[in-house]
Amino acid sequence: MTLMGRNIVVTGGGSGVGAETAKVLADAGATVTILGRREEPLKAQGLPYQVCDVTDPDAVARAFDAIRADHGPISVVIANAGAAESVPFDKMTPADLQAMMSVNLTGVVNVWQAALADMRAAGWGRMIAIASTAGLKGYAYVSAYCAAKHAVVGLTRALAQELGTTGITVNAICPGFIETPLLDRSIAKITDKTGMTAAEARATLLAGTPQKRFVQTAEVAGAALWLCSDAAQSMNGHAMALSGGEI
Repeated sequence: MTLMGRNIVVTGGGSGVGAETAKVLADAGATVTILGRREEPLKAQGLPYQVCDVTDPDAVARAFDAIRADHGPISVVIANAGAAESVPFDKMTPADLQAMMSVNLTGVVNVWQAALADMRAAGWGRMIAIASTAGLKGYAYVSAYCAAKHAVVGLTRALAQELGTTGITVNAICPGFIETPLLDRSIAKITDKTGMTAAEARATLLAGTPQKRFVQTAEVAGAALWLCSDAAQSMNGHAMALSGGEI
């Protein structure tokens, strides 16, 4: 699958899924610009980048204008930036809820809106959100995160209907637990709060997955590559579960 001539933006591109996805798409011939809040990890990827907080629509607009100036109209946006925090529901504050909604939902809205005019003008585009199985089911102690990811899936399905005749497709990729530094931090929190060993914590997270393995970043990147291709032009409004059979 070649993406020659495609100008692609990947948010949260400094590490993990974003970095791997950007690399795979660049290897397929696309011009890829990565976004993130910290310059150091972005610079380490060796790709064009813009330092940008996706929760700030003005910052997003400036970053996208700079990308257009350098590489032309934007044809694909992969909204990968996100965060997960764990807190019991009865202790969740309005600030906790807003933090999860801002980066996981509002950030998606901001970057998709910033590229929509380019895609409409071209009569072709791909909007992809890296959501989560938390957008398809519930998990204890991450109610705000689940709410935000469910909202992203709803946004995806609604926008797919709205843009159905434009040549733009809108899809979400919903991985289970992915082998990234974020997973390591989650395991560390579990061990700190429960007294479990790291091995026990990992086993707990894998308990609901038939394959008993964590998703790899390359698998998410491969799904994104396919959704960007012409072979996926009928894939629209889907929430693709990459979960080893959990969902």
